[in-house]
Amino acid sequence: MYAQVIVDIAHSQVDKIFEYSCPDGTSVGSRVKVPFGGRYADGFVIGVSAVSTFPPEKVKPVKEVFDESPALVPECFSLMERISSRYKVPKASALRLFLPSEMRLGKVREIYKKIAKVKDISVQISSSAKKQKEALNFLAEQKSYDYTELCSLFGRGAVNALIEKGAVELEKVKINRNPFAGVKGEGCEKVLTEEQQRAVSSVENSDKRVHLIHGVTGSGKTEIYLHVISDVLKLGKTAIFLVPEISLTPQMLSQLRARFKGEAAILHSGLSAGEKFDEWWRLRSGEAKIAVGARSAIFAPLENLGVIIVDEEHDQSYFSETAPRYSTLDIARFRAEYNGCKLILGSATPSVESYEKAKSGEYNLITLKKRINGRPLPEIIISDMRKEVRRGNNSAFSSALREELDKTLSDGNQAIIFLNRRGYSQKVLCRDCGYVAKCEHCDVTLTYHSEDDCLKCHYCGAKYKMLTACPQCGGLHVRYGGTGTQRVVADLKAAFPSARILRMDNDTVSGKDGHYKILSSFANKQADILVGTQMVAKGHDFPSVTLVGILDADMSLQFEDYRSGERTFQLITQVSGRSGRAGESGKVVLQTYCPENYILRFAVNYDYEGFFENEIRVRKATYFPPYALICRVMVMGYDEEKALAALKEVYLAVEALQQSDKDEFIFLNKMRSPIKKIQEKFRFQVLMRLKSDKYLKQIYDLAAKYSDAHTLVYVEENPAALS
Repeated sequence: MYAQVIVDIAHSQVDKIFEYSCPDGTSVGSRVKVPFGGRYADGFVIGVSAVSTFPPEKVKPVKEVFDESPALVPECFSLMERISSRYKVPKASALRLFLPSEMRLGKVREIYKKIAKVKDISVQISSSAKKQKEALNFLAEQKSYDYTELCSLFGRGAVNALIEKGAVELEKVKINRNPFAGVKGEGCEKVLTEEQQRAVSSVENSDKRVHLIHGVTGSGKTEIYLHVISDVLKLGKTAIFLVPEISLTPQMLSQLRARFKGEAAILHSGLSAGEKFDEWWRLRSGEAKIAVGARSAIFAPLENLGVIIVDEEHDQSYFSETAPRYSTLDIARFRAEYNGCKLILGSATPSVESYEKAKSGEYNLITLKKRINGRPLPEIIISDMRKEVRRGNNSAFSSALREELDKTLSDGNQAIIFLNRRGYSQKVLCRDCGYVAKCEHCDVTLTYHSEDDCLKCHYCGAKYKMLTACPQCGGLHVRYGGTGTQRVVADLKAAFPSARILRMDNDTVSGKDGHYKILSSFANKQADILVGTQMVAKGHDFPSVTLVGILDADMSLQFEDYRSGERTFQLITQVSGRSGRAGESGKVVLQTYCPENYILRFAVNYDYEGFFENEIRVRKATYFPPYALICRVMVMGYDEEKALAALKEVYLAVEALQQSDKDEFIFLNKMRSPIKKIQEKFRFQVLMRLKSDKYLKQIYDLAAKYSDAHTLVYVEENPAALS
């Protein structure tokens, strides 16, 4: 037998199929070790044949076949071709997406434990061997027992003697490392409202592949997802359930465990290598039939998919920031087509592109206009911070927010304070000369963190000592500028000393259960106020939260990005939706320095339709997505001159395309990136707007041509951020 193998080396020069002789029984999808270039390399079997295309004496043998059953499902290879062709990456890079990295590198294996069982109770044991008798009698009562624990109770010598005499036998049992073992299934199947039942029927009876559920916050989208999954499992099929934030995964897992027991497996980057390995194999073996997780769970090794669900489909975390730079929605659409299954996108604030496709009839649009408990959406109060400053209030909290917080705490309810900026202070500056502390490795301002009394770079992670004097002029008037979540907590403790406060941001969550511990504490009312970044904005359901405070609501409007208005509307709507989800009405205090902004007015009235109609008109008139394609060619390198030279080459090549078809190019220019340097790498970009993807392949080819060991050149389509 001969195996066609893709070697696990992500380089264009070896991006081809190699042939090796292999043992009988080697299957497509198996991982193998093969001789390659004077050494051994891992590879993936993508085909097996009885005859070789080369003289048999020239074909080297496979050294080892990993795994008892093939790791990769047949669908992987179709998707590999799609990803490799679409994003211009080696096939090995595409295949790596389907395997946990530690498993692929051989750093993790199954773990087993030895179980002792009685084999022959009638074996004669000397009257002087008391420990042996005790151990055998104990084991006869217990039926089976962990070998190590049995040895600790009766002594290893006694237990081993019983094994030698044939009285006891050992059995190897595989142990599953269970992530979130402490997460208990909560909730039960609920009776659907009329609106929800209509939504489920629409999904199951529509002949369209993609369904967009546009439902207000608290309208019960999750229950619709669970009902669809239940119906899919009854047909013997499987499901993928994606959420945008790791923080949402334990909550979703809890509901899935309540409904589907051990059939749900979790996949995300916060798991240990062993946990990820075991959960992955539970899905691959068919023991688990539902994969739940963040972006990478779209590559779950499930066969016979019946539904793929992408919750909060608008979220920018569904775009990969490393090669291959894929869109999760693109991968989901491909897998849905391959399996002939449904793809459900859900959001209270769908992306403009998705909603346009739904309005045009390409997607099946399902609308949920009511909260399931009939409660109204929370009232949003706009607080003009310009007036607060004129009144002499320079704190982070408006008088309206202070009053509402005081009332909320007095009533025994809970509040969420949202600020999408971590740390204590956004920047540290010198009042004498205007110096602002910046990272030595990145072109970004350092953030002060009071708990560590240091300055941190949020791009490369570098830490610096806090300044006692200005390094530029020697002045001692160094002060903080801007407010982060740490400072908000400090100010809240000063204003409300009896309040119990939790903080949730990248600095406070660590390990796979960091999010879960904070959210569980808050859900169990062990805290009165939760302060956090966008981690607290989506999907969470806290019945006692009746107040949400949004600090610096228009911060995202200041970004030079065509999506800034859309993101601001989405963020305000999502975080507002955390309030008033149970018995009592909710309130939201939205603090802003530009209350007249039309985006805020749409958000205050929860007017997504009005926002969409306005936004789509602007984009159509100015040729922005979905009416054009934004393409960015990024050029990065440690050597500024070499990076600049590559930028010029790329630009001239793209300009030649433009000259041949000027109507296709709406805009084309080259420039430094807004953030000029990250982790010592200088950053440049060729930015263009195209009427279609007509020249996308040539642009990807150009990027590959000018990318080398010194300079990285890559393409981004409709990038999530233009910084």
